[in-house]
Amino acid sequence: MTTVKASMDLRTDIQPGDFGNVVAFQGREYAEQYGLDIRFEAQVAEAVSGFALAYGEDPEAGRMWLVEDDDGLYGCIAVTRETPTRARLRWFLISPRARGQGLGRRLLAEALAYARQRFDLIDLVTFSELTTAAHLYLSSGFELLEATPQNDWGREIELRRYQLRFD
Repeated sequence: MTTVKASMDLRTDIQPGDFGNVVAFQGREYAEQYGLDIRFEAQVAEAVSGFALAYGEDPEAGRMWLVEDDDGLYGCIAVTRETPTRARLRWFLISPRARGQGLGRRLLAEALAYARQRFDLIDLVTFSELTTAAHLYLSSGFELLEATPQNDWGREIELRRYQLRFD
């Protein structure tokens, strides 16, 4: 499969089908790459559904960045409003065919610039095997708050919670 160009414009205008595409992308990629089962996709679907409903009522409920080409979605990230002062970084994923081109760093920078203008802090929950993402989080100022081993999504994983306070 050919790689994609990191210079492609990011899209933030939500269109019909986008939320479903994000759920499918997350479910498929995490199953293939990390062996997570359908419960992971179900939890993503539940969270994306909540954001979709909130966004439909109030476009200030957050923002989602999507990167796609003719073959479909190959990158996404979102910031969701959790409280008036706290946001959550969600659904950050780059397809393997697009990695190593700086796209992840670019998506994270866009999301944090958006969040910094609106919130006092942002947090996220991920798992330990996502080492490249963890490096990006730490280099962007996030602090690891806790790491909790548990059996989730069909296998033993270590959930990690990070937080970034904006000054």
